Amino acid sequence: MQTFNTVKALQDALSSARNNNSNLTVGLVPTMGALHEGHLSLIQRAKKECDLVVVSVFVNPIQFNNQEDLAKYPRTVEADCEKLASVDTDFVLIPSVEEMYPEPVKEVYHFGQIEEVMEGPQRPGHFSGVAVVVRRLFDIVQPQKAYFGEKDFQQIAIIKNLLEQIKYPIELVPCPIVRADDGLALSSRNMRLSPAARQVAPTIYATLKKAVEMSQTKSVEEVKQWTLDTLKAFQAPDGTIINPETYRIFDPEYFEIVNDTTLQPIKEWNEAQGVVGCITVWLTGVRLIDMIRFR
Repeated sequence: MQTFNTVKALQDALSSARNNNSNLTVGLVPTMGALHEGHLSLIQRAKKECDLVVVSVFVNPIQFNNQEDLAKYPRTVEADCEKLASVDTDFVLIPSVEEMYPEPVKEVYHFGQIEEVMEGPQRPGHFSGVAVVVRRLFDIVQPQKAYFGEKDFQQIAIIKNLLEQIKYPIELVPCPIVRADDGLALSSRNMRLSPAARQVAPTIYATLKKAVEMSQTKSVEEVKQWTLDTLKAFQAPDGTIINPETYRIFDPEYFEIVNDTTLQPIKEWNEAQGVVGCITVWLTGVRLIDMIRFR
């Protein structure tokens, strides 16, 4: 595994590799570090499909509209490098903010309807910030394939749209969510959960699974409302108050049942061939995202 802190050093290494193999297939796995098995599954998929895999580890400040969230985002570079080595990652880019953004960022991207739902209203400017850093990584690495996890389902739609806008011949490869044994979607933010919060966090996925069962007999609106009400009313088994500020354990920000292509909310199950449910829930100050496929 070769690790680089500058764009030029990585590009020189990529250029050398391409000179040795003109048909080299390069896969890119962009990450913000605090790596877990979900990230490693992306890398392992890329290793199977590409000749050389590049992983970026960069906490992108311009995609955070909440500066406290940026400050608290876990940074575990040493442990990340150990994990990356364990799956035989080829090249790793760990740049500074100044390396990625030597000049003030002026680019702004717009994505129409797909950014006007779910995460969009909650995190103004977030997707433009994601697009800026992803395009820069595309320009730096020039991969044939790029790998993203489906937990951030809306982000995948945004990157697909970005590729259409900039007309880059890069294949975006969505990869399934990796879950802990108890069902919790793996996320870098999980390490910020207290032991008590981590114990109840799998309730989110358990509730989503029940929502899918209910969709066989209930309307879209009934399933949506039941999911939100169930999480809001949840009580820990022993009555422990996990969040003393609100006396509510789960504080759902949204739950939307949407067309899996347009990301627009549906009103009837037969409106779309593919339907997913996307949810964001606050648990003791930690913002957790998950999704489930209805059909």
